[in-house]
Amino acid sequence: MLTSGLTSRHSRSVWLRPFRFLSTGALVALVSLAAACGGGGGSSNSNSSSSGSSGSSGGSGSSAVPSPTQQPTGVNNLNAVAVTVNSGLTGTLPNIPTVSVTICVAGTSTCETVDNVQVDTASFGLRLLASALPTVLNSLPTTTINGGTLAECTAFADGYTWGTVRPADVKLGGETAPNIPIQVIGDLASNTVPQACAGFGDPQNTVQDLGANGILGIGVAPYDNFGNYYACPGNTNCVAATVAQTQLVANPVPKFGTDGNGVILEMAPVSDNGAPSATGTLVFGIGTQPNNAMNASQSFVTDSSGRLSSTFNGRTLQTFLDSGSNAIFFADSSLPQCGGNLGTFYCPSSTQSFSAALVSSNGATSGTATFNVANGNSLLGSGANYAANNLAGQFGSSASLDLGLSFFYGRYVYYGMDMTATGGKAPYVAY
Repeated sequence: MLTSGLTSRHSRSVWLRPFRFLSTGALVALVSLAAACGGGGGSSNSNSSSSGSSGSSGGSGSSAVPSPTQQPTGVNNLNAVAVTVNSGLTGTLPNIPTVSVTICVAGTSTCETVDNVQVDTASFGLRLLASALPTVLNSLPTTTINGGTLAECTAFADGYTWGTVRPADVKLGGETAPNIPIQVIGDLASNTVPQACAGFGDPQNTVQDLGANGILGIGVAPYDNFGNYYACPGNTNCVAATVAQTQLVANPVPKFGTDGNGVILEMAPVSDNGAPSATGTLVFGIGTQPNNAMNASQSFVTDSSGRLSSTFNGRTLQTFLDSGSNAIFFADSSLPQCGGNLGTFYCPSSTQSFSAALVSSNGATSGTATFNVANGNSLLGSGANYAANNLAGQFGSSASLDLGLSFFYGRYVYYGMDMTATGGKAPYVAY
């Protein structure tokens, strides 16, 4: 499990680099952008080589390569739902892919649809703000453990989410995950937060803090095995608890039946200059329907958390493909950082191309991930753009390569669920 000591900083008018870091090991980094921020910076689609890095696996800062151009399949609201990237609920966070999720009291028609739920392919389970469930919240029963209410703390670099675990039917398009545990964020009093949880930083229990109405974790693991669970007798005096698998917050996808073996996140290409918004399609199932055939050219077995390894800039790095991170994150001291409101996003004077040699977690398969790094200020600095395909920066461990949402535009990215517990396939990612 990765850790970080970074915390968010807040001012009256703009969030300064609030990062989120899931305890699952997913770098979910969110950098804010105020509409009043100044523009400037070099062209994001220049092909001249400038500031870059050197390394044995292609990280040489060479001239920009053409961006991928795959178009998403149509939304049928059966096994495929629409994904949107735009200004969102706060108007401050770029590259946040969202979908709508319907929550029902298990086994009933008492339901509520929640919009603006972030799609996160490197975490596991659905987490929704209590404030996003005004109709059904009081009808969703809490789970009991050791004589108290079951609650979960999920850690981020800039804080934590805290709330109860409750069973519900989860619906996306025509797919239903019946009666699975979800986390409801912010439904317990602040004075119930355990000291160990508060030690992660500031609470992320509101729309303004989280930047969305919740997080849909649809990575390769069927359950959240990394959360910190607590028993809260009388909803107070919460103490750490050991939780049975059936009570862990669950990834809804493996519960979808026929289409439960994986997901495909298909993001439409965007301009190399950035764009105000972007669209995509989240498809459920791989090889189960006419619209979800496996057509990836590269596929990699991962560990149980969706991680593989790469050689990049002469180093071996832990690597993951993570739609919950709003940029590609890696350490490179030779790339200039933007500074100011854009913090450690990279701002090279011209767009650079980088390449990493990827290796499956079992060492059986190798391949290449190639991506561009453009000037973050040019992509985002005007305050009008919320989608950027060449956005990158430095965050978290220098031993990690986080291929965030910037990498997804114009690509189909596949996630095969971990079926090993029932004798099925090992988890994998592909594109």
